Amino acid sequence: MNNYLLKSLSLLLFFYSFCSYGSNLSDDATARGINTTCSSYLSQIEKSYNLNGLNITFAHPDIPSELPSLHVSSQKYNNGTSSFNATLIPDGEYCYLSTILVTSINNQSCSEIAQLKAENENLELSNYANGGFIILTPDDKSYQTILTSAGENSCTMTESRMMWPGK
Repeated sequence: MNNYLLKSLSLLLFFYSFCSYGSNLSDDATARGINTTCSSYLSQIEKSYNLNGLNITFAHPDIPSELPSLHVSSQKYNNGTSSFNATLIPDGEYCYLSTILVTSINNQSCSEIAQLKAENENLELSNYANGGFIILTPDDKSYQTILTSAGENSCTMTESRMMWPGK
């Protein structure tokens, strides 16, 4: 029994060494030794998305500035929740980013959301499965958002984006 407990505790501590919980994503990334260019981009993204929820950072324990890192932020609202994920991939003086923002909304249908977004942005709307899924794509194709119907007045939005700054 003691051997099982020791192995379980060791495994838990091993996994904990790969992640940390910080006050904000960019400060946590800097504290973990993430590539400075990547940390700078993460700070900009964090401000543009107004991220201020529970944050987790996963980075390599020995060479975090040279290898990809994963950053997660979750927030709770009065009408739903959101989860933001960013993967940062350092490449010398460059940093490549992929981001995913998933938002669950409890008081609006996907068709209402698509209509509101299309009024404010120049988006191509594609319907699938009788409106069960709607894909929103801007003219520049810089990102895509999938709206997934989760009920009459409930929708999940998944925005995916890949960036190659400087390339």
